Amino acid sequence: MRDHRSRISTATFNEWYQEREFAQNIRNGTPYFNGPSPVPDPERHSPSNLLQCHRKIYYRQLNAPKEDEDPEGIFWTGRRFEEDIIVPYLQDAVVGEDTYVRNSMWIDTTVETEVGELRFKGSTDPVIVDRESEPLLVTEVKTTTSLDQKTETSTHHRAQVHAYMRGLLEKYDRDVDEAVVIYGDRDSMMVKAFQEPFDVAFWNRVVEWAVSHTDFRVHDDLPPGTPEQDWECKFCPYRRRCGKTSGPFQDEGPRGFLPLMDTYPREQVVEYLNAYEGNSGELTPTLAHQYPELAEEYDVREWRCSRCDSGFEWNEVKWDGDTESPPMCPVCLEKDEPREMSG
Repeated sequence: MRDHRSRISTATFNEWYQEREFAQNIRNGTPYFNGPSPVPDPERHSPSNLLQCHRKIYYRQLNAPKEDEDPEGIFWTGRRFEEDIIVPYLQDAVVGEDTYVRNSMWIDTTVETEVGELRFKGSTDPVIVDRESEPLLVTEVKTTTSLDQKTETSTHHRAQVHAYMRGLLEKYDRDVDEAVVIYGDRDSMMVKAFQEPFDVAFWNRVVEWAVSHTDFRVHDDLPPGTPEQDWECKFCPYRRRCGKTSGPFQDEGPRGFLPLMDTYPREQVVEYLNAYEGNSGELTPTLAHQYPELAEEYDVREWRCSRCDSGFEWNEVKWDGDTESPPMCPVCLEKDEPREMSG
């Protein structure tokens, strides 16, 4: 009994869940989900990224290390809500004679702009189609903690379905000029639905955002840390790197881990190291201390002293792991000039 209890832990669950997702992606024929995402071309835009903070999306596209765990529970709930609730609902209560529900449709459309041809590529949520499986109505399914304050479609969700409508219109050469965004409450399972007709002026705004983002990417310029939506900074996994916290960092680029920061989840650390091994893909001494097993597999930066510029291997220096009290430089200590080192 005691052995069974000791096996039930956060560590064993995380290991089991990650392996389960790894195997599932292989079964589904999507093994590319098991590694770091490839950096997209500057001209390519995912509908789910549109009209959000340029800097957040820039960090995301360049695989900057995330400071928080991915909200896997939210993603899982969203998938189950869509597949187990919304799709059957559409099939049983919405579609009529000679109309059907298709789980998703792929779009890959281009738009000519002043910076060249931009590409919008992605997969929709369920689409109501005709007997030829051609689109009649696009839906987008989202889950939320509460429907109480939900009185209209979120701006970035409007942008997402506009990209889908634009892509399906071009692909099938037929009017796909309306979408429905369905929000589901994760607790009550109640829903609210909002109709979204295609709005040319709004689509032009989306394209302008994409033009600006492409320009940031092409010139490798860090975009301004100005969110498009009020809530973005609160939930952003790059808050410290961006400078939206009380910490010492401000307007950092996408490469490398922040020094003396021990809140990077292990999974995110490994994902970043695999994306940039040999090119900014090194552990900080702080993370080597936190995840010593990774230090045996990946390179580790030295502790450095800003006063004398001495360097020390991460395990050469005694340190208790308290990031509020970094280790002192041994060279400066000998000179009776104590100085904290940085990783």
